[in-house]
Amino acid sequence: MDKVLSFNVCEAYAMGLEKGVLKEARHLLGNCVLFGGLSTDERAAIAARARIRTYNAGETVFSIGSPGDQMMALLSGTIRISVPSSDGKELLLTMIQPGEVFGELAVLDGKERSADAIAENACTLAILDRHDILSFFERNPSAWPKLVEVLCQRLRRTDQVFAEVALLQLPVRLAKTMLRILNGQINSAVAKTPKIRFSQRELANMVGGTRESVNRCLRKWQRNGLVQISEGSIIITDRPALQNIADALDRGGQEAAAPQRARARQ
Repeated sequence: MDKVLSFNVCEAYAMGLEKGVLKEARHLLGNCVLFGGLSTDERAAIAARARIRTYNAGETVFSIGSPGDQMMALLSGTIRISVPSSDGKELLLTMIQPGEVFGELAVLDGKERSADAIAENACTLAILDRHDILSFFERNPSAWPKLVEVLCQRLRRTDQVFAEVALLQLPVRLAKTMLRILNGQINSAVAKTPKIRFSQRELANMVGGTRESVNRCLRKWQRNGLVQISEGSIIITDRPALQNIADALDRGGQEAAAPQRARARQ
C-alpha cells in the first residue's frame, strides 16, 4: 500500500513538473516576437502544439546543412550557435540562454541550417514543427509585416558581427561583444554585478581572435580596473569605461578602415 501511494505521489509530482515545463514553453513561444502579428488566442493555439525534448551536454541540436524544419525555445541550459571554418576552428555567433527562441530563420524558407547548434550542457527545449508555423501564417497574413521586421533585425545583427571581425581591431571587437552580451542578459542580478560567463576561448571565437590575444587584452583591462577575471567568468567593474573604449576605438577603427575601402573602390 505504501509503495503504491509512494508511486502515485511520484507520478503526480512528475506530471506536475511536465505541466509546468509545458506551461513555460507555451509562454515563451506565445510571446515570441515572430508571432507578434497574431492575436493572443492565435499565439496560444500555435504554442500549444509544442513538444518537449531534452539534450545531453555536447549533443547536437542541429548541424549546418541539415533541414530547417523546426523552431526551438530554450527552457533550460545553454545552446552554442557557431559556424565551422575551413581550418578546423569555429566562429562562435552566440550562446542561446533560457527564454530565447532560435532556429526560426531556416524554418521560414525551408532551406538548410546556416550554423551548428550544440548543447553546452543538459538542455530542455520546446520544439515547433515548420508546417504548424507556416499554416498559421497562411491563415493570418497580417502577421507577415512583423515577420519581415524580425528577419531584417537578424540580418542586420549578422552583418554587424562579420563587419566587426573584418574591419575593427581586436580590442573594439572584444569590447563590443562583451557589451552586447551584457545587454542581452535580462536577469535582475546582472544589473548589480555585470558578469560574463564565457571562457576566454569562447570570447576569442566570438570576435575572430585567439585565446592568447583576448587574454592579453583582458589582463590589460584588469590592470586598469575595467574588469575582474575569475574562474569561468569576467566581472565588469567599470562598464562606462568599457563603453568609452568601444566608442573611441570604433571611431579609430572606422577611420583606419576608410582608406582601405577607398582603395578597394578605385
